Amino acid sequence: MDPEAVMRAWDEVAATYARRRDPDGSDAALIDDLLADLPPAPLVLDVGCGDGARTLANLPDDAVGLDVSRAGLSLARERAPGSRLVHGEMSRLPIRTGSVDGITAYHAVFHVPREDQPTVYREFARTLRPGGRLLMTLPGGRYETVRRGWMGGEMFFSTPGREATLRQLRDAGFRIDRTVTADDPLGSGTEFVFAIREE
Repeated sequence: MDPEAVMRAWDEVAATYARRRDPDGSDAALIDDLLADLPPAPLVLDVGCGDGARTLANLPDDAVGLDVSRAGLSLARERAPGSRLVHGEMSRLPIRTGSVDGITAYHAVFHVPREDQPTVYREFARTLRPGGRLLMTLPGGRYETVRRGWMGGEMFFSTPGREATLRQLRDAGFRIDRTVTADDPLGSGTEFVFAIREE
């Protein structure tokens, strides 16, 4: 699926996804760990914020939520009213270089074709200040597929696998701090990675 198709797909399923996923859980609690490593009053960018319930609503009020889905951003406006919302793609972040202290990217990057994911990680590194922190979902397998019937619609998923993702993060200028397995929004276990933008 091309970016326009992914955007349309998310617009179609955004409300269903928001209804079906649990806003609590151990992956949401990881945000507290991220914030503990950031300076006071940090600026945090939530990439792929969707409806905002799981990540954006748990970030400081002036956090920036970015998503390709206008339907998702509309929901986020209700659930995280203190946040600044931006419509855009993660492979071309409309964010100033070196302007954010932290980035969250939950269940987001695997909606970008895997050949474009190194560009996404370079964009993350570009927008973070040196020493800034990234918390994101770490994919387990290697696949590229369109899942039909997903949340009543269809959705594109793509990943080069766990080790390739970690390598791409390092190549983009990140140091891997640690990985943690937590419960994801739909009730299964998912690995997350904490990474630090090299000075």
